[in-house]
Amino acid sequence: LFISRFHLEPAQDADVGSNTLRTYALNKNEYFVLHVKNDKDGTKVPEIVLQKALDREKQSIHHLILTGIDGGDPVRSGNAQITIKVLDANDNAPVFEQDLYEIKVVENSAPGTIIQMVKAIDLDDGVNSEIEYSLGSLTQEAIKQLFSIDSDTGELTISKRNIDNESTKSYRFDFSAKDKGNPELMGHSSVHINIIDENDNSPEIILTSSPSPVPENASVRTVVALINVKDLDFDANGKVNVNISPGIMENRSSPPQSQWIY
Repeated sequence: LFISRFHLEPAQDADVGSNTLRTYALNKNEYFVLHVKNDKDGTKVPEIVLQKALDREKQSIHHLILTGIDGGDPVRSGNAQITIKVLDANDNAPVFEQDLYEIKVVENSAPGTIIQMVKAIDLDDGVNSEIEYSLGSLTQEAIKQLFSIDSDTGELTISKRNIDNESTKSYRFDFSAKDKGNPELMGHSSVHINIIDENDNSPEIILTSSPSPVPENASVRTVVALINVKDLDFDANGKVNVNISPGIMENRSSPPQSQWIY
């Protein structure tokens, strides 16, 4: 609130002298007290004074009862009900439901795929609670090319189809949630995206030595050539079995030695 004192209209009493209005009383409450001001003409004017800061998020409406009391015998009184509505101030920053979002994404996922819905909550009211989502200001430009977030819904999507486990296995960056209050307040959360490998690479065979001529009386297990076999995929997708085509080594119980890389 921008004021701490509420001026009220004085009560009216048709009696005169000692039978007219003598004082006021306010029901006991945590936030407001009563102050009675005497004008020069003797009119008693009630004022409600704020004695403790209000919090709309805890209590948005306060109901008070002001009582006017005369000086007659018997004493007579009248009541007025006062409703105070607390207006919102932008004193709450947006808060994400999670401090850290851990996401798994299969490499080569199609552009436009929604991989996560993030959400922040702002306890304020009206425009003070309206939120805009964005990637953190320190997010690398390369990551902004791969991922985007809807400013209204908080949907995190894939922007391009070059998410490759063999190039980068994980990404780390931040989300921001900014309200539309004045001044603007902002909340933050972190995201960790793990790229799950897909079997999208064929094994590659590399001769590490030139084949040597083999005499007809060569003994079993004579090394003819050394080869490396590698597959850029991960875990089971990167394991390779090396076999010799059927019919090439008839009547041999053991193939030549080979070397391969996982």
